[in-house]
Amino acid sequence: MIEGPAAGIGDSPPRPDGIPKVRGEFAYASDLSAPGMLHGATVRSPHPRALIKDIDVGPALAVPGVRAVLTHDDVPGTKYYGLISQDCPVLAVGEVRYHGEPVAIVAADDLAAAQRAAKAVVVDYEILDPVTDARAALFDPLCPKVHPGGNVVRHQPVRRGRPGDADIRALADVTVTREYQVGMQDQAFLGPEAGLAVPTANGGVELHVATQWLHADLEQIAPCLGLAPELVQMTLAGVGGAFGGREDLSMQIHAALLALRTGRPVKMAYNRRESFFGHVHRHPAVMRYTHGAKRDGTLVFVTAEILLDGGAYASTTEAVVGNAASLGVGPYEVEHLAIDAYGAYTNNPPCGAMRGFGAVQACFAYESQMDALAAELGMDPLEIRARNAVKQGSVTATGQVIEAAAPLAEMLSELRAMPLPPQRSARDLLPGGYGNTTHGEGVRRGVGYGVGIKNICYSEGFDDYSTARVTLSAENGEPVALVHTAAAEVGQGLVTLQGQIARTELGVGRVTVGRADTTVGSAGSSSASRQSYMTGGAVKAACEAVRERVFDLAREAGFPVGPGSRLEGGKIVSASGEPLADLSRVLGATTIEQTREYRHRPTGLLDKLTGQGSSHVQFAFAAHRAVVDVDVELGLIRVVRLDVVQDVGRILHRQSLEGQIQGGTAQGLGLAVLEEIVTVDGTVRNPSFTDYLIPTILDMPPMGMRILEYPDPAAPYGLRGAGEPPTLSSTPAIAAAVRDATGLALTRVPIRPEHIALAGLALTGTADD
Repeated sequence: MIEGPAAGIGDSPPRPDGIPKVRGEFAYASDLSAPGMLHGATVRSPHPRALIKDIDVGPALAVPGVRAVLTHDDVPGTKYYGLISQDCPVLAVGEVRYHGEPVAIVAADDLAAAQRAAKAVVVDYEILDPVTDARAALFDPLCPKVHPGGNVVRHQPVRRGRPGDADIRALADVTVTREYQVGMQDQAFLGPEAGLAVPTANGGVELHVATQWLHADLEQIAPCLGLAPELVQMTLAGVGGAFGGREDLSMQIHAALLALRTGRPVKMAYNRRESFFGHVHRHPAVMRYTHGAKRDGTLVFVTAEILLDGGAYASTTEAVVGNAASLGVGPYEVEHLAIDAYGAYTNNPPCGAMRGFGAVQACFAYESQMDALAAELGMDPLEIRARNAVKQGSVTATGQVIEAAAPLAEMLSELRAMPLPPQRSARDLLPGGYGNTTHGEGVRRGVGYGVGIKNICYSEGFDDYSTARVTLSAENGEPVALVHTAAAEVGQGLVTLQGQIARTELGVGRVTVGRADTTVGSAGSSSASRQSYMTGGAVKAACEAVRERVFDLAREAGFPVGPGSRLEGGKIVSASGEPLADLSRVLGATTIEQTREYRHRPTGLLDKLTGQGSSHVQFAFAAHRAVVDVDVELGLIRVVRLDVVQDVGRILHRQSLEGQIQGGTAQGLGLAVLEEIVTVDGTVRNPSFTDYLIPTILDMPPMGMRILEYPDPAAPYGLRGAGEPPTLSSTPAIAAAVRDATGLALTRVPIRPEHIALAGLALTGTADD
């Protein structure tokens, strides 16, 4: 139970979990324990593709303290699971398809014994050549099949107008064609995967896990355990970040299998290296775009081929492809377009949900194209964007009408008006930081822009809903509310927001938010920037139902409750603010409990051939300006400033909102210049924070923010999801700024020093000091 301060919607109350986290007192999933607990460990494949000829668990069972060693033969139910397609084995069945795939699991009295036993398991592999090139996997008929059904997870075309007709193309005064690449980014959450499975007396199991969607976990776990869903109880443990990486299962089924086999609690907690193998990553992408524009910058046509490498298993690749296709031309009006988005199976690490979900990759490409067009036309990069910007009533690539949107042209004007940082001085930190690699020679400054469009909530006909249970009672003469949902608090501040909503709608000071578990209906996933919208909507609806019941009780007691009455300050007040009754007196010994499901308006499927359809609920926009200093001789980059303009519909908690915008921007910065999982022939080469670099506080520059509020009348409180959009636009803005500083095309992110330094000799002759 978490009880928060008395503050409602629009305030910024402190987070109840904030101080414990800062003090190191917050219990994360890795801190879980239970009497008699065993420790679990995983045997993982060292090969990206191999047949399993034999598994000998005898040596592992001989290790002192070992209580169980399990393979796929020991899975009592279905051997496969998955969020969309059930293609991922609980433990490898006859073949491994990626480096790090689980092959066997071990339970022992202590972690050291479990790890020794895992190393003692003998697996006889027949190594096969891995499929690691997504284009070959998709289009080469001689390429081996990663799965029997083929290597295409999904192909989604989008067609509008006549982009291939010669008469249409002739209208374009300038045509730009380029190929872009995005590397594989990791969510890099600080709390590795962990959880505790406890067998129950009825033959079931309790699972305490760090996840993003308890009920989706339950739907996958129970069939694999061969148990009825009611025998599997899920409770959210402390989550140390997620960003999409906890949507898929990791250790959940493994811990439960070991607990049921041994009859004892089993804890599994990955170390950092294992975490890199234990969750999906952002899809690497290769994208080929052609843009045609008139002399005044008006877009005439766009064609795009987007290849997304989904790795060994489907995860959410199908939905990621849908996003990349539907948002593939960005927030711009284009009458003639052809997009082909593909998701491929390969023997690279599995890829799935990560903040931005397919829109990030496309944004880097289409924004780079807008800059290339501007350069060809001699136009200002903001001017060409404003000329083509969507607005309310515009039609997207899929034919969907944009409703209740902020004027993008106004957002760009706001961005232009924000002050630029002063020119570099002798006291400023230079690229290379305190390494003293330069005194300013060879350092150039650049400015760049990026704009992104992101869908909010789940799309393409998905039955997206959230459930909330709200209870109101009187304790010691004071009204008290309890809010219970299954929504995962993953660091975004959702617990705080639920309390704010209850205080706003019920007018009470004391609100407790219960721990998320599966004893209440599903809240959906903490992803797609949807929880404020969906669980916020559910809590609001449940509170409204409680309030109506309070009014009924008051009327029955003879109080003059009429239209416009509300709950405020622990009282029922009239529309004019006159106190009518004390809430605790009306409640007496009565406890009011109401449960409500909240659904957004229905969405449609994308046509399989044309890609037309109103597949999204809501659109959100963000625009960034980046200022960078680049040492063109060494290829080192320092981001000097990042400014952002974003429409959020309505601000519910400003401090949390600003944190979301800053955090999303930081991940975009990471993708632009630092972060990439490096694979060689399917083998991961940098599974550590020593070699996989993420931005630190020293890498993040000062940020200016302009937060706009254009309410969406269809959303609770008019809000607009805000967590993902800044991740989109920050990456292309930084890349554009580096291009501006260097004059290089730079069609791949992350931008590495060698991408710049190899051209440094040609640049240093004109580099200014």
